[in-house]
Amino acid sequence: MSYLNPKAGETILDLGCGTGDLTNEICRSGAAVTGVDSSAEMIVAARTKFPKIEFHQMDARNLGLDIQFDAIFSNAVLHWIPEKEMVIKGMHSHVKKNGRIILEFGGKGNIQQMLTALRDTFTKRGYYDNAKIDFWYFPSISEYATELEKQGFRVLHAEHFDRITPLESNEGIKDWFKMFGDNFFIGLPSAEKEDILNEVQHKLIATHFINGAWNADYARIQFVAVKL
Repeated sequence: MSYLNPKAGETILDLGCGTGDLTNEICRSGAAVTGVDSSAEMIVAARTKFPKIEFHQMDARNLGLDIQFDAIFSNAVLHWIPEKEMVIKGMHSHVKKNGRIILEFGGKGNIQQMLTALRDTFTKRGYYDNAKIDFWYFPSISEYATELEKQGFRVLHAEHFDRITPLESNEGIKDWFKMFGDNFFIGLPSAEKEDILNEVQHKLIATHFINGAWNADYARIQFVAVKL
């Protein structure tokens, strides 16, 4: 939000707005904010919570708004979309010349220890196909900066940092994978899934259970860029 620094009268797109909480924070600056998200459920919730803000159900790979914005803001979304070229192209066409994009999402090494523990457990049990599943996109600074530059952006700021993040649940690692990683367990019986998650969580006690709480080994990447 500090990098966005929204101003009254600006037009801003919140790309992947979820239930609209950050969209509303931006709106308080006096900017005219539009939120988009691919989830119909999220958009319904956002419209219910913040009826004065404009929200649309829309895929970031196929943006179709009839406006160019002063800025595009996106938080914790783009690692869910491997088709980065399509997303960057859409951002480029929806931001004004010299307009800015402010992005933060999972970077290279994000949840690396958690993924290693999960894949090792799958492999040990003979679930080789499950161990190879990969549906996230965690780039390095150089990789993503190159993609931005290819499509007409100039990178002003790029940062890649670790952010150890507490998980609220007592079954932190298990519940995290149930919420965000269900695609790994396609075709597995529920009892086997539970057993695998128990083993994964046990493997991570020494590194991820700190001061009585579970933590995720997040690595985040931030970009500020302007359209040439």
